[in-house]
Amino acid sequence: MKILILGSGGREYSIARAISNEDENHELFFQPGNGATSLLGKNLDIKDYDQLAEFAKENEIDLTIVGPEAPLVDGVVDIFKANSLTIFGPSKEAAQLEGSKVYMKNFLAKYNIPTAAYIESDSIEELFKFTDKLNTPIVVKADGLCGGKGVIIAQSHDEAKKAISEMLSGKSFGDAGKKVIVEEFLDGYELSMFAVCDGDDYILLPAAQDHKRVGDGDTGPNTGGMGAYAPTPLVDEELYQKVRERIIRPTLDGMKKENAPFEGVLFIGIMVVNGEPITLEFNVRFGDPECEILMPLMTSSVSDMFYKAATNRLGEIKVEFSNQYAVGVVMASENYPYGSSTPAEIIVDETHHDEIAENTHISYAGVSMEDDRLMATGGRVLVCVGLGDSIKEARNRAYLRCGQVHFAGKKIRTDIAYQAL
Repeated sequence: MKILILGSGGREYSIARAISNEDENHELFFQPGNGATSLLGKNLDIKDYDQLAEFAKENEIDLTIVGPEAPLVDGVVDIFKANSLTIFGPSKEAAQLEGSKVYMKNFLAKYNIPTAAYIESDSIEELFKFTDKLNTPIVVKADGLCGGKGVIIAQSHDEAKKAISEMLSGKSFGDAGKKVIVEEFLDGYELSMFAVCDGDDYILLPAAQDHKRVGDGDTGPNTGGMGAYAPTPLVDEELYQKVRERIIRPTLDGMKKENAPFEGVLFIGIMVVNGEPITLEFNVRFGDPECEILMPLMTSSVSDMFYKAATNRLGEIKVEFSNQYAVGVVMASENYPYGSSTPAEIIVDETHHDEIAENTHISYAGVSMEDDRLMATGGRVLVCVGLGDSIKEARNRAYLRCGQVHFAGKKIRTDIAYQAL
């Protein structure tokens, strides 16, 4: 099968790595890919989606998988489908579940899907008035895409009002903050759940937890994610069933009523409050670094799951997972998430222990290839993934792998999976 993967991060690398490990031979293409994906397939430099669709037709690409949110919100799926190409991901209209937090919150309210009390507005007076009614902390969200950073947890009413003012003025997030949501803060524990959907059917993957803040003990600013583990012991079958019945099923039924059937990955950010799942947000793609730990847990065919989902045939397959746990530790560049960093060569020690060789791997993200040298080019550089029969074993192996990776200014958290341990 010829497969084209859109994106350049660790999420896309991990999907490609899982597909490469399958028994069948697959030919992989990436747009744009990164320095390490060039070792798994061919990187393309075609930025125009119409030209990319033309390339896919001319080269008889069997399946295209879209990794990040921006191409989905821009409508790449609609363009490919108009060219009779098989592509995994939601339409431009369905991608509004992530592209507009206002659309998402109003959708949740319309279809009675549990979520926090909120107001959405572009009126500073309305937003301030609602803010005054809430207890602190208070959640303030920019409407549009902000690369996972458009949410402020304000500890005081004054801080909330400052965040609202800066978003509406365009100072914080430009056009993405021209409409703002203020909502109540929910006190519980957070989970990431992923449903692979074909418009009608879905497959719910094992629940994960990620670590958003840059520093140990959940300190410092939010990032795109500094590590994750799955499956989490904080979820039992009763909670999975509540998520299926109260969130996923009404979402798929509601999107059909909106004439925007949801096909792709529905990423549900959930807060569990007193045993009840409350929807914090939807994303319309895999989380990163959650994808890096879910892919190696799949024991059935990854490419087949994506293909069946893209052709509305999920009901035909059974997706299977190992009984192991996976822990992923992000290795970031020196100045992440505050600013850019100087590129640095990555040196990976040779692995002499079978335990580490067989139960760990690296998913590459912010890297380039220069004269056959792999360079860390900034942001989140890579994820060291460990597998084990317990979370502790998986975590210890992931950190042993981290010890084998060297580049100037490398930064990691040392407490990934602490909630479970």
